[in-house]
Amino acid sequence: MWYIFDKNYLSSHQKGYNSMTELAKYIKAKRREYGLTQVDISEKSGVGLRFVRELEQGKATLRLDKVNQVLSLFGAEMAPVENRPS
Repeated sequence: MWYIFDKNYLSSHQKGYNSMTELAKYIKAKRREYGLTQVDISEKSGVGLRFVRELEQGKATLRLDKVNQVLSLFGAEMAPVENRPS
């Protein structure tokens, strides 16, 4: 499991994600909320357009540093979290 830590909200709003599909939905929703195109995201974050497209398509193998470059546009970052026994 991994978490997106959104710096714009209190810690109670942090959300855990289990798949790249969920990350893709989060990125798309944020991009649309801010009225940005994929090209805008690419230019503003410093990652390639192909990377942005693969990210929004839920590609399973992406570099975490580049994912965080995109998330930083929205005041967020992604980090792994240890599984804790229930």
